[in-house]
Amino acid sequence: MEGYRTQEDIVQNLRDAGCDEDIISKFLECVEKGKKPESLRLLKRQRSELLDAVHKEQRKIDCLDYLVYMMQRQQPHKG
Repeated sequence: MEGYRTQEDIVQNLRDAGCDEDIISKFLECVEKGKKPESLRLLKRQRSELLDAVHKEQRKIDCLDYLVYMMQRQQPHKG
């Protein structure tokens, strides 16, 4: 693949992106066999799963932010 010096670079990038060994081996197999659409599908699926996780964590942050907001709103004003 252009832009990568070695297969190890690709593997490290996939690991950094949270891919498990199964996804990595499937991806490498697709690349070796020239199955670009399938390799892209694997990457897009991983991206989608990561984005779902981000949204789930964002909802948790939103809940905490709302609680902080409500508590601050109920504080007596000093002045």
